[in-house]
Amino acid sequence: MRKRLFSFSVIAVTISVMALAAQQQRPSPGPETTTGGNNPAAATSPAGSGGLQNGRGRGPAVPQGLAPRLPDGTIDLSGVWQGGGPVGDLAQGMPKGEAIPLSADGKKIFESRQSKDDPEANCLPTGVPRFAPYPWRLVQTPTHKKATHIFFLFEGNIHSYRQVFMDGRKHPADPDPTWYGHSIGWYEGDTLVIDTVGFNDKFWFDFRGHPHTEKLHTIERWTRKDLGTLVSEVTIDDPGAYTKPFTVSFTARLRPNEELMEYICQENEQDSKHIRGPAGPP
Repeated sequence: MRKRLFSFSVIAVTISVMALAAQQQRPSPGPETTTGGNNPAAATSPAGSGGLQNGRGRGPAVPQGLAPRLPDGTIDLSGVWQGGGPVGDLAQGMPKGEAIPLSADGKKIFESRQSKDDPEANCLPTGVPRFAPYPWRLVQTPTHKKATHIFFLFEGNIHSYRQVFMDGRKHPADPDPTWYGHSIGWYEGDTLVIDTVGFNDKFWFDFRGHPHTEKLHTIERWTRKDLGTLVSEVTIDDPGAYTKPFTVSFTARLRPNEELMEYICQENEQDSKHIRGPAGPP
């Protein structure tokens, strides 16, 4: 039976050894979760392998096979996944040789941030494209053979959810700023495209404290490469904190036979008040 004793975000910032112990309470999710930023340790793994080679290595093997489809032929993205967005450092999702194009204003905010102020460490939502290091579920709800909504259900922090409208609606003219923004989606071939605006400026992109403003606009492209692999490419456009749009890419791995467990970050949380020092990856 799985059991989590501590908040990963707090422990990762304070005591890395305890973070490893907490992760071991779940059956080996670590290196299989991403080829990029979701697990800083995975940066040493072979590109695209997520720490696994032909089913060998640390953690369970990535499921093999073709990506499934819904009865109407639409690619089926549903399931419990892990990874798919930055946790430690947004830069780990950048193409090799490219740097995050912080503006002068963005750099000023970035350099001023302290670990204790990370909203995720204080049990608040992670926003887009950041993910907590815990599993999450993608749910498609077909109506008349078409998905009218897609939901992301998050195990981490406050057990939050994110909804994507798939019915052809447009963004509101003046959206109320929220943690996950206002998302509309459509398919381009087998790729799910999600366009989101209306973010607040409260969440951080990663443990390092990369900022954003309410001008943030993201475009995500989710592609299920095969049965066990879901790739996320996210274009970040925020003229309030960056000099130009840029794209990061992360990989999620299917967690077959896994269910989300209840995790309430604020329950018995006693560590965040002790965090000291500037923001930085675990």
